Amino acid sequence: MADKLTEIMNWKRREIAPLLRPVPEAELARLDAELPRPPSFAAALRRRDGRLAVIAEIKRRSPSAGDIQPGVSAVAQAGRYQAAAADALSVLTDEQFFGGTLADLEGVTAHFRAAPPALPCLRKDFMVHPLQVRQARAAGASAILIIVRALSDEEIAGLAAAAAAAGLDALFEIHTEPEIARAVRHGARIIGVNNRDLAVFRTDLGLSERLFPLLPRDVIAVSESGIATQADAARVRAAGAHAVLVGEALMRAPDPVGLLDELRSA
Repeated sequence: MADKLTEIMNWKRREIAPLLRPVPEAELARLDAELPRPPSFAAALRRRDGRLAVIAEIKRRSPSAGDIQPGVSAVAQAGRYQAAAADALSVLTDEQFFGGTLADLEGVTAHFRAAPPALPCLRKDFMVHPLQVRQARAAGASAILIIVRALSDEEIAGLAAAAAAAGLDALFEIHTEPEIARAVRHGARIIGVNNRDLAVFRTDLGLSERLFPLLPRDVIAVSESGIATQADAARVRAAGAHAVLVGEALMRAPDPVGLLDELRSA
């Protein structure tokens, strides 16, 4: 199989090219000052009771799984996760490959403002430019995703600086040991180990077990992908995860409340 991540990133760069313009940090800081403060993503991942935090993902489809829930309402799914007491949400905003939109994120955060408690939302997309960070802050996100292997050091630095200026957390996603060093060099405070190789979409929970011990002790460790059962969650928790990001299993679950409870109690 061809490198799917490269295909997706190439598409994303073409997709946003007509929108690009300089986005100064001062503009992002002004936007942050003008808008309501979103709940902290980082704080939600360090539960005071020491239990595993769960980031519940809204995902209609994926290149690896195909259609999951293609017609689901993002707001309705967010309400289910809210009722299940998820710690945070991940909202897919890529349309071409995952069936999401920025409007999904806007709708979810508007729902939380109207019907508290608000859950912090990660804008899950293939970020390449500070303009996408501005969009995320305007849509009510609490955090953005930075996929280390897909970006140059200059791009990572630009996204990290833009997120800080906009008052957003950043989840640095890594898949190899050298990527840990790159993420830390750019000030990562939240690092997610993606157990799925985005080049070929193979999944291995052993990756979290191998890489978590190499993270700095003050970093929030997130295990992403391939977590479907309490046993999966317990496995990565034992390896050092503070949180898990779960999409497909929760989207398919007939009882997401029960599954989320099982994952958290791992």
